[in-house]
Amino acid sequence: MDVRIDGVPTAFFFLASLLFLAGMCPALPEHSHPRPTSAAAGSGPGQINSNSILVALLDSHYTELAELVEKALLLQTLEETVGRHNITIFAPKNEALERDLDPEFKRFLLEPRNLRSLQTLLMFHIVPSRIDSANWPESTQSAAEHHEALSLSNHRLRLVKRESGEREVDRARVIHADAVTRPDGVIHGIEQLLIPQSVQDDFNRRRSLRSITAVKPEGAPEVDPRTHRLKKPAPPAEAGSPPALPIYDAMAPGPSLAPAPAPGPGGPHHHFDGEAQVKDFIHTLLHYGGYNEMADILVNLTSLASEMGRLVSEGYVLTVLAPNDEAMAKLTTDQLSEPGAPEQIMYYHLIPEYQTEESMYNAVRRFGKVRYDTLRLPHKMVAQEADGSVKFGQGEGSAYLFDPDIYTDGRISVQGIDGVLFPPEETTEVKVEKKTPTKVVAKLRRGKLLELTCQMLSAFGQHSRVTSCR
Repeated sequence: MDVRIDGVPTAFFFLASLLFLAGMCPALPEHSHPRPTSAAAGSGPGQINSNSILVALLDSHYTELAELVEKALLLQTLEETVGRHNITIFAPKNEALERDLDPEFKRFLLEPRNLRSLQTLLMFHIVPSRIDSANWPESTQSAAEHHEALSLSNHRLRLVKRESGEREVDRARVIHADAVTRPDGVIHGIEQLLIPQSVQDDFNRRRSLRSITAVKPEGAPEVDPRTHRLKKPAPPAEAGSPPALPIYDAMAPGPSLAPAPAPGPGGPHHHFDGEAQVKDFIHTLLHYGGYNEMADILVNLTSLASEMGRLVSEGYVLTVLAPNDEAMAKLTTDQLSEPGAPEQIMYYHLIPEYQTEESMYNAVRRFGKVRYDTLRLPHKMVAQEADGSVKFGQGEGSAYLFDPDIYTDGRISVQGIDGVLFPPEETTEVKVEKKTPTKVVAKLRRGKLLELTCQMLSAFGQHSRVTSCR
């Protein structure tokens, strides 16, 4: 017996429902089958799996490039790029980064302040599209400009394929095409590093002699040697001239009498950043080891670090004779407890010249003894050759040049010595006034017998007749 719903048979109602569902199914979204991403990895563009081209790069034999990518902090950026695109990496061989690269340029890339240049250089090797050897553009040298690829650094890479089948990318020969292939990218091995013009220009600007030469400002005033006061403006001086004022006048308390700071690299307005240079050499002392006491006196016990930074900013140069920790440990409490004693000790170790170990050794070899001015007036530092090295001071209070050229940047030179130096004792000369002696006529001394005779004659009134009794 058929069951009816409001006069409609159940079988008819069931059939109609099936037809309605069949018509609605093509319009439903396919939630059960997610679309695969080009990263072939996770649920988001920032996640990669073990089959990614980035993992392959870090595990490949292109270790130098992989190390630079990690130092440049580019892994997160590349993960996001791989999540959106297939990529092509042109990887220089390890020898191109170890032996063939200019050491000065490599040092430039690894400096923290040049991180942006390093990132630009590495992204210049990566194209956000897949370029296999099979679909490498056919071209000749004359038509090479028509085949370019935009890199992640927004520079264009020139791709060339010779008639002989040899491939080139921006003047670098491809030595191993399709070295590593993954679903989300490919790595080609090239014989040398690709350097974009912007990074090369930045490196040249920092290396330019014009940017590292101290240039005294035009119109620097002259100093009257009698009064040590500024007089009429001096004519423009040549580049590299020393400041107009002696360093001792620049050290005087109160407002500085020096003209404008000497222009130089770093700092605002392209002036010498003396504070940064002093901080750099103090950090070098700490990292070098064995000179912690010297650094502590400069920074904590005195204000010499700030004073040295101001002098260097004004264009002066300094040579620091730094006693090591073993020598500083021999100082007694009495030597450091007097007011101003630490400053006076350190002033005697500061020479207002730029000297290196080579220049000082050549000087003492040629002239025997050399006297250097110090910031502790009026004492001078005596240097002479001894045992194939430079010896400072005289007698038991001397010290040898122990660690040469700990820090040299063209403005500050730090030379390690094995003793604390003190100026020779000031001897006070007692001036004896020479008096002109007065001529005194000495009286003749008479004997006892003659004196008795004169007394007897005097009693009789006859002493005047004897010449000796007068």
